[in-house]
Amino acid sequence: MDIFALLMWPIKWVIEAILVGFHTIVVALGGDPGSGLTWVLSIVGLVLVIRSAMIPLTVRQIVSSRKSLEIQPEIQRIQKKYRGKKDQFSREAMQRETMEAYKKAGTNPFASCLPLLIQMPIFLGLVQVLTDANAQKPGVGLLTRELAVLFSQSTLFDVVPLHMTMQAGFAEGSVPVIITAILLTLIMCATQFYTQLQIMTKNQTPAMKESPMYKQQRILLYIIPVFLLVSAWLFPLGTMFYWLVSNIYTLVQQLIIINKLPTPGSEAALAREARMARKRQRMGLPPVEDAQSAESQAEIDTRTQRRQPRSKKPKSQREG
Repeated sequence: MDIFALLMWPIKWVIEAILVGFHTIVVALGGDPGSGLTWVLSIVGLVLVIRSAMIPLTVRQIVSSRKSLEIQPEIQRIQKKYRGKKDQFSREAMQRETMEAYKKAGTNPFASCLPLLIQMPIFLGLVQVLTDANAQKPGVGLLTRELAVLFSQSTLFDVVPLHMTMQAGFAEGSVPVIITAILLTLIMCATQFYTQLQIMTKNQTPAMKESPMYKQQRILLYIIPVFLLVSAWLFPLGTMFYWLVSNIYTLVQQLIIINKLPTPGSEAALAREARMARKRQRMGLPPVEDAQSAESQAEIDTRTQRRQPRSKKPKSQREG
């Protein structure tokens, strides 16, 4: 066993455990063990478990991305400071000041890539698991040879084998496979593009949109769908279903974040403030600014309320 296979072994074991677990549940609910729909539902369950487990990392990525964009003016200032200086001392000083700026902001330039770096081994593990299953080989864990045979022979609607690729569909002239693969690819690209577009147009402040990182993200907005098109040509339909469901999960997650936790100062944040203002108006409550002013004034009045003055004369003189 080589070092790569050794590193992938625990990942594949977990993937097989979740996949077989959901397959068992679907079959217990009346699903056909060899049906393509049963395996697709099992893949959907795999996506939901993995992506839900990654929610803390996703939140951390969002926070890190916002902080990275917020400090871009400072990063630009440092780069301008050392522009044109090629000596070793200047390069080290620029790198040191850049890392200090990220540290002061509580982030680092690689934090936003963490969820993607974790998802890639999982995706590769799934590809290996399904590839072995297509070859009717047992997995490293709960995926037995019998289950592998069932998966390799499974079809959607009795005409679309899950083990086939778009490339194989064109090579064999299988119209159902070609149509299914094209539909999956179009939906994957559309959800990926729309998710990134929402982030860049609605959840960025004007200052963020002036940063070089934002311009790089705009380039990726058009590059990633091209990468998906190339990948869809080579990956089996079963793997494409995983990718599709994962993209839809990401889209819904981002819409919730943009709606509930938008970046302060962004278009989404202004829209949320407007919604909250309309809600307060319908409930008959004062605007947030007036409510805060009233609370502040009440607090000031409470602190500065004058007490009744007491006479310093003795009690006997006051009675007289």
